[in-house]
Parts: sequence; structure tokens; C-alpha cells
Amino acid sequence: MGEFKVHRVRFFDYMPSAIRTMAFNSQTERLAVARADGAVEIFNFNDNFFQEKVIPGQDGRATEALCWVGHRLFSAGLNGEITEYDLENLRPQYTVDAYGGPIWTISSNSQGTQLAVGCEDGTVKIFAILEERIQFQRNLNRHKGRIISLCWHPSSAQIAAGMTDMIKIFDAETGHATRRLLVDRAMGASKNKEVVVWSVGYLSDHTIISGDSAGKVQIWNGLTGTLVRTYLVTKWDVLSLVINASQDESSVIAGTSEGTVIQFQFISSTVDQHDKEWVRTRTFRNHSHDVSALAHTDTAVVSGGMDTQLVVRPLLDKVEKNTQESALRKIAFPHRSLVGCAKKAGLLLFQFPDRLELWKLGESEGHVCLMYPYFVCRFLQGEDHICCSALSACGGWLAYSTVSSVRLYRIQYNNTISINKVSKLPKELRSVHQLCFSSDSSKLFASSCQSSVIVVAVSQQECRYLHTLKHKTGEWKARMHLLCASDDGKWLATANTDCEIHIYNLHKMKLHCMVPVYNSCPTTIAIHPVTNNLISVHADQQIFEFSLVQKEYTQWSRRLQAQGLLSLWLERDTPITHITFNPKNPDHIILHDTYMFCIIDQSLPFPELNAVLWNQMTLKSLPVSQRIGQSHAFKICKSFQHLMCVSLLEDLSLVVVERPLLDIMSQLPAPVRQKKFAT
Repeated sequence: MGEFKVHRVRFFDYMPSAIRTMAFNSQTERLAVARADGAVEIFNFNDNFFQEKVIPGQDGRATEALCWVGHRLFSAGLNGEITEYDLENLRPQYTVDAYGGPIWTISSNSQGTQLAVGCEDGTVKIFAILEERIQFQRNLNRHKGRIISLCWHPSSAQIAAGMTDMIKIFDAETGHATRRLLVDRAMGASKNKEVVVWSVGYLSDHTIISGDSAGKVQIWNGLTGTLVRTYLVTKWDVLSLVINASQDESSVIAGTSEGTVIQFQFISSTVDQHDKEWVRTRTFRNHSHDVSALAHTDTAVVSGGMDTQLVVRPLLDKVEKNTQESALRKIAFPHRSLVGCAKKAGLLLFQFPDRLELWKLGESEGHVCLMYPYFVCRFLQGEDHICCSALSACGGWLAYSTVSSVRLYRIQYNNTISINKVSKLPKELRSVHQLCFSSDSSKLFASSCQSSVIVVAVSQQECRYLHTLKHKTGEWKARMHLLCASDDGKWLATANTDCEIHIYNLHKMKLHCMVPVYNSCPTTIAIHPVTNNLISVHADQQIFEFSLVQKEYTQWSRRLQAQGLLSLWLERDTPITHITFNPKNPDHIILHDTYMFCIIDQSLPFPELNAVLWNQMTLKSLPVSQRIGQSHAFKICKSFQHLMCVSLLEDLSLVVVERPLLDIMSQLPAPVRQKKFAT
């Protein structure tokens, strides 16, 4: 595997934001997740739960509710605005003020023609969904107090609205309240303590299911306005509730502020299967804090909340047991790299939503520390959050982009560090999705909103526009999410969310070829500095090597696909986010995910499909005979905790950036329920 001097970095204080709400689109199998900092993430459940898009947040844009209407995504928040997102350019497309104060909830009817929002002033406002925007239609009868939760009846004729101490049923056409369901207080609670209906669901048989701040899940008859049954599930709040509407509405999931997720099913309690009723069937404990967001797919429960982790819990009666599909999955870190590394200068760039931090790595000789790592500078961003950033290999250039602008800085190191902002940028550099410097730091590549790559020359004298690399005329392509330039300055590789990889010849400034399309999205790409072969790793963990010169897959790649990757590799639940190479040994490919980094030795045979991926420290303790039997191409190291970046510097020392999950958990507020011994 080789030995490296390792810079073990733990001063990247990455802190993910809490999950506020989520919405699942059963047509496209996409999950939208909104976080407390205003960012919205899109996960593709058809592609191994890959986080394919991230819409950056903005100061003051706190999202309280999300809603899918076909392929369109809407949100509402406490700023009183309804936002529709441009899912291709990853930005808000437009906002509409509801003029009702803060908005607590948003919901669409089953036909996808109307949106209903619940406002602070006690009104339910109806908006018509037009082809390119939404338009206000009318208000339903006003109520004293805020509207906390909403749900349409599948017929779109009624709306159930949860508020303080009651649920009201409105006629969607006339706007009049037809029923008022009074929610009782918890046993032993003060009479003056209000009960907030945090969530409400409306079934096609007019059954209404509610969750409230008294810890109750209640079943109501919406036709008569009577309470059918009450389940006291927690001493705290039931914060979220979702119905599996894509099947027969026979399952409901509730999330509590204790961190538990509870399933209720409409089943028969007798053998004859005639009389069905709602029964509490399962309790999941996968969170330490509030569960404020839930989604219910056909085969799994998805939950998230204050502890920042997205948990996918398969329902074992819906999936085949002892398979990859039945495994619990926790998504705690982003599926993209937030760390930039200047290999020649020994600098690290850490990307936060609202700032960038530049650090200098330390130096040592043997066990003697010659220089400790130190903080260089911080770049603060204003209202718009940062969507991408890049650091040149020499450490002399730094660039980052928001949804509205691009900034470029020149960094010089003499006795002191001087940082100068480049004031005049080409007009073509407006809003970009990805940034990348050439290996000689003379060019900046930026993927634009038009699915093209802008090439800019950077020097001490000026920043000059050179060329725009485009696809075929009139051919629309999806957003590019990966950029990679070769070390010799001849090739540029791009990957988009339609699973396409394009290769450009930078000497001729035109498209060279297109890699055969694979049906899983690339998670990282890199060009080998010696062979100029492109290595790509995809969301389903498959690995490909493509020859840029011969425009075909290499023999090594064909042999790997013919034999197949071992099952333990394919069953990993975190994507590969970075690839680097060892110039001293061209056969070595270094890549990593969240839990391990791996060196693939192309000179060694592939492992058997059922082989065990031994940690290298464990492998050293085995007898020599057994160790020889485990000699294959995949060398795994799990000696480090949750990895944000693994990269190789010019002096062949390894940089390992860790962010232990326990450090993140220690910065969270105290949970409402403290675990006690024997409870």
C-alpha cells in the first residue's frame, strides 16, 4: 500500500445545519430537504440516494415548508414569501409575498392546480399554479390565531387546517369553515396551556389524523367532526406527521421531539380481517433530537431534524430482508468536497456556507515539529451563501461564487501575506456552478448556467476572457457539477447531472469526445497525470477508466467490469467524493468516501466478489500465509474518522481532513429527553 507522512487535520469546524422540513416526489423519486440556513438539497432515491443538487441558502430565508407540484418545487417560510426554485440553475426562480405575515405551512391539491398556505394572520390563502408562476386567488375565512398546518382532501374539495386548540375543515370553493374539531389538552396539563396542532393529514375516506404539542396522535371522523381514537405517544411534542399517499393510505408516520419515529397502520386486529382500525405498530429510535421532517416512500421512512442527519429506515415488510435495500442508511455529510488543497503551497481552503477559511499546513522532520499549522485568512460572504470555491495549486489564486456573483483574489506570500481582490472580472463570469484552476494556475474554468465552460486567463496584470467551451449548437445539457483539468494543461473533463461526461481539448478549445453514458451520476472524476486516462466513480460505486487519447475504455476498466466489483465495495452507503494520484507510483489511484480511503493498485489482480476488505492495520497482524492470500488491488485504510478530504501534496505527504461526528453532536443543543440507565 505504501507509507506516507500524514497531515492529520481536525481544524475544519464544519457544522451542518438542522433539517427543517422535507418533501418527497414519488413521480421522480426525488427528496427535497430544507435546512435551517435556507439551503435546499435534492436527493435522487433511484441513484443510491445521491445528493445530486444543492441550492445555496441566504440570510433571512428560513424555509418552514416544502411542496412538490409535478417537477416544480415550492417553499414557504417565516419571511412571508412563497418561492419557486429553478432546479437547473440552482437558485430561487421568483418569490411572491403572501401578505399574511410569516407562512408556517404549504400544501398543494392532488391535481397540482392550487397551492394553499397557512399564515400568521389566521388566513388560509389559495394560489393558482400557472405555467410559469403562481397567482393569488382568494382567502378562506379568517381565524383568530396562526395557521400551523394544512392538508388537502384528495378530492380537492376540502382543506383541513391545524391551529391552536383546534382543527378546522374548510370548503375550498366557498372558503367557509364546515367543521371545527376541538383538541383536548394532555392529562394533567394546565387548563391555560394551549395545544398546538403541528401536523395534520386528510385521507380520502374523510379520516383526519393530527399530531400536537401535547404528545398525542389523534384519529378524527371528518364527516361528523368526532374523535375516534387518541394515542399518547410522548410526553413532549408530535412535530411532524406524514401519510403514505402513493399506496392505499394504510400507513402514517409521526415524528416527536424525543427523537422517536412512530408508525401507525390501518390493519385488522382480528383473524377475519373485516374490521380494520389504526394501530400503533413500530417505533424507531434513530435520532437524538427533534424529528421535525418526515417523508414516507413505498418501502422506507425518511426522517431528519435537529441532529442534522438524514435517516432512511427501510420497512422490512416492504423490502427483501438481508439485502442492501434493507439496510439502515444515515446521511450525515454532503456528497461533494468542501475542501480545496494547494498541492504545491501546502494550503487548505475550507468552504462554509457564509465564509471561506485558508489554512497553512505545518512542517515536521521526524518526530520534531518545525512549524505548526496556522490560520491564514478568512473571506466573509454577505447575504448570499457560497455555492462553490477553488484554490489554485500554487496557492496564489482563490475564487468563489454565489448565485449572483463571482469573486477572485490574488494571494501573495512574502514576509507577510497580502490579499488583493481582482476588481475587474470578465462580464461572462456572473453566476457559475463549479470553479477549477489549471495545474499551472494560469487559467480559471467556470461552468456557467448555459451548460458551457468559460475559460479565463489569470495573471498579475489582468483577468482576461479567453473562450467559451460549448456543446453542439442548440443542444441543451444539464447543469455541470464536476470539473477537472489535466496536469499537462491539454484536457478538461466535465460531468453533469444527466450522467454525461464530456472531454474538451484545451489546445484546440473544442469538444474532443464524450464518454459513453452510464446510468448512474458521477460523484467524482480525475485525469491521471501520467497516462491521461480519466477515472470516474459513480453513485452506485462503479469505477471506470477511459482513455482520452484512444476515446475508449481501457483494458483495465473492461476487465474490472467483466469480473465485477466485490459486494462489500458495492454495499457501501457513502459516495466517493475525491480522487488523487501518486506520481511516484502511477499504478496507484487514491480515493475516499466518508469512512475510509482506498488505494487501488492497478498492477495487482482484482479481488474475488466475496472477498473481505481488510483494514491495512488489521492485515499486518495476520499470518504471512493469510496475508498473501489477501493481496489484491483494493487496499483499504479505516484508521481515520469521518473524512472530508484525502489528498496528496507535491512532496508526497498525505493530507487527511477529518470531522468526527461526535464533535458535531457535541455542538448541538441538549435534547429534551436525556437517556438514563435502564430506560
